[in-house]
Amino acid sequence: MAVDAKAVKELRERTGAGMLDCKKALEETNNDIEKAIDFLREKGLAAAANKAGRLASEGLVESYIHSNGRIGVLVEVNCETDFVAKTDQFKEFVKDVAMHIAASNPKFVRREEVSAAELEHEKEILTAQALNEGKPAHIVEKMVEGRISKYYEEFCLLEQSFIKDPDKTIATLVNEKISKIGENISIRRFVRFELGEGLEKKVDNFAEEVMAQVNL
Repeated sequence: MAVDAKAVKELRERTGAGMLDCKKALEETNNDIEKAIDFLREKGLAAAANKAGRLASEGLVESYIHSNGRIGVLVEVNCETDFVAKTDQFKEFVKDVAMHIAASNPKFVRREEVSAAELEHEKEILTAQALNEGKPAHIVEKMVEGRISKYYEEFCLLEQSFIKDPDKTIATLVNEKISKIGENISIRRFVRFELGEGLEKKVDNFAEEVMAQVNL
């Protein structure tokens, strides 16, 4: 049977298994992702899935300050042991994640963190946009569903394309590190600061300034 490309992508991100292995697993399970995960685990191919349930309470809090000093990031990434947390490979990975956050400005780590209220608000906006574009009502729902997926890809860290390698998502990068390092890894939380963000900035009115000078 035909294998859905999106299912292959999701399966790779959730398991860290290779593309051909994911494709084979989906073929064997009629595109059922949960069954495909079990299939890969039984074959010993789902490195990330095998470790996902293990406690990761060690790790690092890393900082990144952009060269112009206007953007700063703190991120906590967890692993299972202090030994791994001290390795150059893990440190480099965490630094890459912090730099990515500075550049890509996600709002959430994962889609489960998006509140129901915010998601509903976004759906209302997207529905109105689709209707204003003159789309038939019967296809608006599918359009909104597709645009919500794009919303997740834009604002959820794990679903963003990695700035150093846009062919990979951050989730894929995490699973690759799990496979190489041999421990569960989890990006727990982050905070991003941008200079002046949220402050009301002064906007000079050039015309008023000229008139004030004339009337001196």
